[in-house]
Amino acid sequence: MSLPPQFLEELRSRTSLPSLIGRRVRLARSGRDTKGCCPFHNEKTPSFYVYDDHFHCFGCGAHGDAIGFVMRAQNAGFMEAVEILAAEAGLSVPSPSPQAEAAERKRAGLGEVLTAAAAEFQRRLHQKEGAEALAYLRRRGLSDTTIERFGLGWAGEGRGSLAASLARQSIIPEQLIQAGLMKEGRPPVDYFFNRVMFPIRDRRGRVISFGGRILGDGQPKYLNGPETELFSKRRTLYGLDTAREAARNGAPLIVAEGYMDVIALAEAGFPGAVAPLGTALTEDHLAELWKLSPAPVLCFDGDAAGRRATLRSAELALKALTPERTLSVMRLPEGDDPDSLIRKQGNSGFAQALKAARPLAEILFDMLAEGTDQASPEGRAAFRQRLLAAAALIEDRSLAGEYRSALLDRFFASRRRGPEKKRVLTLPRPIIDQAATNERRAHVLIAILLRHPELLASVDEAFGMLDLPPACARLREGMDSFLAVSAAGHITGMQPLDSAHLLDHLSNLGLKAEVERVLSMSPVPASAL
Repeated sequence: MSLPPQFLEELRSRTSLPSLIGRRVRLARSGRDTKGCCPFHNEKTPSFYVYDDHFHCFGCGAHGDAIGFVMRAQNAGFMEAVEILAAEAGLSVPSPSPQAEAAERKRAGLGEVLTAAAAEFQRRLHQKEGAEALAYLRRRGLSDTTIERFGLGWAGEGRGSLAASLARQSIIPEQLIQAGLMKEGRPPVDYFFNRVMFPIRDRRGRVISFGGRILGDGQPKYLNGPETELFSKRRTLYGLDTAREAARNGAPLIVAEGYMDVIALAEAGFPGAVAPLGTALTEDHLAELWKLSPAPVLCFDGDAAGRRATLRSAELALKALTPERTLSVMRLPEGDDPDSLIRKQGNSGFAQALKAARPLAEILFDMLAEGTDQASPEGRAAFRQRLLAAAALIEDRSLAGEYRSALLDRFFASRRRGPEKKRVLTLPRPIIDQAATNERRAHVLIAILLRHPELLASVDEAFGMLDLPPACARLREGMDSFLAVSAAGHITGMQPLDSAHLLDHLSNLGLKAEVERVLSMSPVPASAL
């Protein structure tokens, strides 16, 4: 049976090829991609490479996408492989029907309409009517090569002029309405007029919609096409088609705010830039970004709105962070965007700012601290809970514990005066082995907290500053992660803060032997525990 290309594209988009292949092949990172020993022929030196949308073996020549891999690996037919992947992706395989075939023909027809409209807009840009728009683009520093590469154009004055121009290709107003280029009415009217036009393409470079910037006064300044059968804002990133290849070749993947940022960055030698389309980043956007880079760089405007957008994106990303998948953040000067920074400081100035981008783990504290009251006990307590809640959003429990420790370390350090210095668990001048005495004291403290974990929240600052023996320090890390997930139990669904669940948590972390040793060596009577 023939399946709609749009369904197959959606299926491939929702399938993480490295994750799929990683179930059968031990993969190791090789630059921005991964490699391993080919599962289709015997080899000792890895020559099987996995990219974001296909695999290739340089030994035996095996090549394909997610569907092809399942067919080869499981000796499955095409439809069986599609059904396997669709079930995992939560998609329903379309049933063959005249309606489905008609819908696919309609989508294909819309693609042809949009391609024809893009060519018409580009033609107009270089006519007398587009002179002002072309001058505007050149004033923004864009070369003719860049203008052509991004397919920029001019919409004209409207009044049905697009329908009149495309009628020569047998394209009717009804098709233009379905493609998001005209609005219904009597008569239908152009959706875009007096605007510089930006074709919006899918990851394969096919035109699926447009955005337009008005020249002169008028609102909105930027206008995106409406949702259609081909175009969804929450799943589309502007510039993704050009950024994919650039990122694969080693260029940094930069997430900016708008069309002109993406184009200006490409003009300045940073071709791996994309932007959401008038909306905040979504989970679909992040999934697409992480297919191309383990650490995309957020580069939103340096104003209050840009900082809020960065924080929203970071908080959304926390849930899906893993040790191999994170974000970095550029902080632009107040009032600047990537385009203006390049015009002020040149390509080298932006390159320096990009080099100074900070990992999310380092900058999250600063973003969460903005606008908080840290002068009062109530304000600091609220801020601390905000830090704990942010760390608890991370579903990877070991990473959540690391974020919690890092955030609380910054929180406690901000209260100290003078040089930062750890408190050391010490005794007066001993008449016996001080190291042994300190170890016993540490065992007593750990044993008490193992039996009474409800004390952790009230002593964690002092507890975190103690210099502990290695085994006790590992237990402290495990207890920190337990407190993190328990503190946000309403989010994570974790068990209550009690001794039995703490011991289970530590055992699951591989710390059972350390627990037993501490409890066996502690001189505290069991009744006291």
